[in-house]
Amino acid sequence: MILTVTPNPAVDKSTRTNQLIPEKKLRCSELVVEAGGGGINVSKGLMRLGAPNLALITSGGFNGQQLESCLKKEGLTYSTVAIRGETRENLVVLEKQSNNQFRFVLPGPTLETETELALLDAVQNLPEKPSIIVGSGSLPPGFSENFYARLALLAEKIGAKAIIDCSGTPLELAVEAGVFLIKPNLHELSQLVGLAALETDQVVDAAQKLLEKGRCEVVVVSLGAQGALLVTADEVVQVPAPTVKKQSTVGAGDSMVAGITYQLSKGGSPIEMIRYGVACGTAATMNPGTKLFNTSDVDRLYNWLEKH
Repeated sequence: MILTVTPNPAVDKSTRTNQLIPEKKLRCSELVVEAGGGGINVSKGLMRLGAPNLALITSGGFNGQQLESCLKKEGLTYSTVAIRGETRENLVVLEKQSNNQFRFVLPGPTLETETELALLDAVQNLPEKPSIIVGSGSLPPGFSENFYARLALLAEKIGAKAIIDCSGTPLELAVEAGVFLIKPNLHELSQLVGLAALETDQVVDAAQKLLEKGRCEVVVVSLGAQGALLVTADEVVQVPAPTVKKQSTVGAGDSMVAGITYQLSKGGSPIEMIRYGVACGTAATMNPGTKLFNTSDVDRLYNWLEKH
């Protein structure tokens, strides 16, 4: 069983308008409301790929009810830890004239230490122990920065592989604790190895430094439009992103994690993991708003990557 953990989920609302003009009434398209947050997006991606999983989330207030309603509509299996205050919400506005996307991300309520402990206890007390735990997304205000590190240690304790997708100090602490796989971008990778920036020819060396220290087993470096690079102790694989008509980048990184996790759960090889991850991430950019990917697009892109 695959478990995703989203400590700071959100109600994602998206719409479109012709042009953003200050102090003018902007006529928008119909509002689309969906459940969002890193781990939730990974769970939605896994469900589309046919991989059973459980999404563990925090939830509170009217927004929390709306979030759970969206999850039920999607047919997602989930479990909640109740919080005081309102689950956060985000707004995505597409300016049709320029095709630029504006993302307004709110912080959400400040949560107590008790919520952290309740999330970790919920993982430990699951009737079925997960084989893979994906911790993804930002941490809510009030959470300690070592939350994902504690989740990684708990995964090790119960014999699960930990995949952590976050940034900043929480990622650094999780790596120090020891994880199976991380998916940093170039900036995040440079922070992990203590450099201001990385040149192209330094990326593999930086990833291998993390492996040599025994901090993780697999490093997948997200290269945006250039695809992704996978580094293990035995191999280095770079997979380019296929050229597609991009509509939205929202959820592309989470879709990549879903693809990687799916192949890992099936016992896929590193090359299969990275190809499928890139196929899912690229397919997600082909849809507007926060719609993630269509499996038909994933299959087509994956087949192309296999051939080329």
